[in-house]
Amino acid sequence: MTSPARTASDADPDLAVGLAEPATPGSRPARWPELTVGNRADLLVGVLFLLLAGWLTHGLWPDPTGRVLALNPADQTLYEWFLAVDSRALLGDFGLLTERLNAPDGVNLMTNTTVIALGVLFSPVTLLFGAPVTFALLAGVNLAGTAIAWYLLFTRTLRARRLAAALGAGLCGFGPGMVSQSNSHLHMTAQWLVPVIVWLVVRLLRAGDPGPGSLDAPDRRRIVTSATGLAAAVSVQVFVGEEVLFLTALTLLVMTVAYALTDRALLRRALPGFAGGMTLATGLALVVLGYPLWFQFAGPQGVADGMFSPHYFSADLRSWWTISPLSVVGSDSSARLTTGPAEYNTFLGLPLLVVAVGCALWLGRRPLVIAVTGAALVMGALSLGPQVVLDGARSAVPGPYALLAGLPVIDGALPMRFALALLPLTGTLLVLAVDRALRDTGRARRLVPAAVGAALLTVFPAPLPTADRAPLPEFVTGGHWRECVPTGGVLVPVPAATPKEPWPMGWAAAADAAFGIPEGFFIGPYGRGGSAAMGTFKQPTSALLADVARRGDEPVIGEEQRRQARQDADFWGASCVAVADTAPHAESLRRTLVQLYGPGTRIADAWTWRV
Repeated sequence: MTSPARTASDADPDLAVGLAEPATPGSRPARWPELTVGNRADLLVGVLFLLLAGWLTHGLWPDPTGRVLALNPADQTLYEWFLAVDSRALLGDFGLLTERLNAPDGVNLMTNTTVIALGVLFSPVTLLFGAPVTFALLAGVNLAGTAIAWYLLFTRTLRARRLAAALGAGLCGFGPGMVSQSNSHLHMTAQWLVPVIVWLVVRLLRAGDPGPGSLDAPDRRRIVTSATGLAAAVSVQVFVGEEVLFLTALTLLVMTVAYALTDRALLRRALPGFAGGMTLATGLALVVLGYPLWFQFAGPQGVADGMFSPHYFSADLRSWWTISPLSVVGSDSSARLTTGPAEYNTFLGLPLLVVAVGCALWLGRRPLVIAVTGAALVMGALSLGPQVVLDGARSAVPGPYALLAGLPVIDGALPMRFALALLPLTGTLLVLAVDRALRDTGRARRLVPAAVGAALLTVFPAPLPTADRAPLPEFVTGGHWRECVPTGGVLVPVPAATPKEPWPMGWAAAADAAFGIPEGFFIGPYGRGGSAAMGTFKQPTSALLADVARRGDEPVIGEEQRRQARQDADFWGASCVAVADTAPHAESLRRTLVQLYGPGTRIADAWTWRV
């Protein structure tokens, strides 16, 4: 005899959305779960996702401190510094404004994508093994964790068959956009909380729905617990990646409207309870997030605008039916259709698009299918930006994003990243289709899973390219920096870090951000009128030394340059200036620094000057 829950699921997967009903009085007490065949299957799926993530990132693992992602090493340096400064929370040395970069003004950590929650959670790993190890670990864990979370949502909430759930979850966690963003964008790939947020929203909706023809009131207890959980999940996600939270909220908003228009009876029944729960969740979240969000937009070194042009970061229409260069069957020639290797967000390929459309049509006019399809169309259209671009040529056709451009908060999101929402949306369609086919007794039982599997093979990812990274000086790795700068002091690496060449930030990351450095790679209010800009203004001495490092020519140093060098050192609050033997034109830099600050002191493989 089949259980009621399975009967509902067999009749219509949409009816199974939500949690199982709570146990009735007198039911058997809960026991420690046994390792059933189903649990073994779930464990196997989780292990396979972890193995796939490990295979994709295996180029980093022989030596995380000596290897780097070849396609985006600058951003990896940035995120390793983020992880290092976040880890100092475990030492009681942390604030939303840090002076460990851009000394003395500092950097607003909320304004930057600093993955604070991840950095704090993995701070023991960072402090024990170093930020590069934490980065390599998160690069894989984010992919596997996202896939596992979606798998659990599909099997527990949609109650889909495990094969169907695994195929859809694999696309959610390892789709082209996710693998592409793995090139150092940890804040975009850490999406393992998104299925939790979706589950809590669904739970809240069902708690507010007393059922057709029911005279019962909404389940207030479940509304409160769901709203509280949702507030907690949203609060944590803000400190993981706000852009992912924004994309999730927008996608759910579109789906809610589409579902409500399709099932108006549900809207009438559930709206009061659902609206009340969402109001409670919003209020609770604002209690936690009010100050951090104020700090982000109006606090010191905060910015209220986005700095990236939506015209530049628009998805090329042709990229939608093109295979990602990071897929096993992809071609590097298609890389020209986007801005860089970390933004292959729309590269789903023609086979997967065709199969997804076929699944949507085959599933029919079910409310969930209509909601998912509608959200996919909206988010895909928004990814095209203010003007439609086709094969690299900007057309005169306006894109739907033009309606949103310039709106507060929204202008901080890159249009092409709206396409990341299509991975879970497409994955959901595939899950529903394969699950329905597996319950069928006709040809669809074999045809649909085969078609979905073949389409997914075309976007199967290849391992992320890696390369040897430039070695750090023994002056840093050996801890010799302590001989010229105290913990919390400012060390001036020569040349200074810049957004295009942030490599000296690796010095600070290797020292667990125990000292600060001037300038660097970050977002701050250094644009026109205090608007957002990447990096800061170079001080005269920093600009002079950067020119020596670039060209090797030694400038004529007079009293004016020496006076300026002392003034800049005072501005930075510097304790020590250092140039390593590995610096470009290191000998020219050393002689220039001797003229500026006098004779230096040799420490390990670096020359230093106490200033």
